[in-house]
Amino acid sequence: MGKKRIVKKGGENDGGSRASSSRASRRKMDTGRLYVEATYNNTKLSLTDATGNVVSWSSSGSLGFAGAKKGTPFAAAKVGELLGDRAVVMGVKEVAVVVSGVGAGRESSIRAFSTKGIHISSIKDTTPVPHNGPRQPKPRRV
Repeated sequence: MGKKRIVKKGGENDGGSRASSSRASRRKMDTGRLYVEATYNNTKLSLTDATGNVVSWSSSGSLGFAGAKKGTPFAAAKVGELLGDRAVVMGVKEVAVVVSGVGAGRESSIRAFSTKGIHISSIKDTTPVPHNGPRQPKPRRV
């Protein structure tokens, strides 16, 4: 009548959770960069080393937020907390933050990241600002 379920005892560990934690803690670094991309629909955070290689990343959508909830400051704060925990495990002490985009999660993600005890050395805004833009359409002739 169907498959039998095997219940594991509390002391045993399946390989899934152990592999993800060892992958995150394998790399040790003390400084890094945090890239924040805050759009109207989502907030993405990437933690890189000093040379720019991505070590860890997360986004509102990857945490399970869907639709309009992905662009909220609450979702961005959850992403910041998660990446802050991963950074503490790696031994990060100081980060330089690079912010891009005009979404609602810009500030809340940085605040949540800094609550984990990581010093923020600088915050740089690289949001692209148009200066003149494309050529205007011809005026309509009636």
